[in-house]
Amino acid sequence: MPQEHIVKSYDTELKHLDRLIAEMGGQVETLLSSAVKSLIEYDEKRAEKVITDDKKVDALEIAIDAQATRLLALRQPMAADLRMIIASLKISNDLERMGDYAKNISKRVKTLTKVPLLSSTGRSIERMSKMVAEMIRLVLDAYFERNVAMALSVIKQDEDVDLLHTSMFREILTYMMEDPRNITACTHFLFIAKNIERVGDHATNIAEQVYYIVEGRQYDDGHLNLDHSSSVIAEK
Repeated sequence: MPQEHIVKSYDTELKHLDRLIAEMGGQVETLLSSAVKSLIEYDEKRAEKVITDDKKVDALEIAIDAQATRLLALRQPMAADLRMIIASLKISNDLERMGDYAKNISKRVKTLTKVPLLSSTGRSIERMSKMVAEMIRLVLDAYFERNVAMALSVIKQDEDVDLLHTSMFREILTYMMEDPRNITACTHFLFIAKNIERVGDHATNIAEQVYYIVEGRQYDDGHLNLDHSSSVIAEK
């Protein structure tokens, strides 16, 4: 847990930064869940709300940037405090990108309502999104508790997401080859699956920032990238 400072207003300002991160993380969790739900249910109204609500995430990134800049300029933090403030800037950027990916998913819903949903692909998308949502929840807890073990478990979980993404990539290619009428829907699903996989990557980035805050050095123990979708070859 963060140490208490003699100047109480300094503690208040640091805690405010944490609260902004918490609010932004909560918004991102909601956006991703709503985006996938709008896709599975073909709910255009929900999709439009995701697109609109992403602006709240953008606004929170600006607020975090302003608070962090203020702390750096006025408090001249050192050691763990300095690491925490620098990390908060990077974490807010990762969360903002997550929100963008959720928005991108929702933007494809309107097009996909015009074509039949591939039920097995929809289930795989939902499964991957739940895995990534758990990563987000866990990494935010790791940040607030300054828990390295929890952060490292998030990095490990990303390997499972990579494997599922590669499997889905093969599955979607198969549907495209079996019936050309599936090509439009499958193309969008390829992008959606990639968006969700990238959200997992950003959760991993946040986990590495937690490691940096606590350990005082960059995470350099390696991270297996098991997403091999870029090397998948379609086979008849």
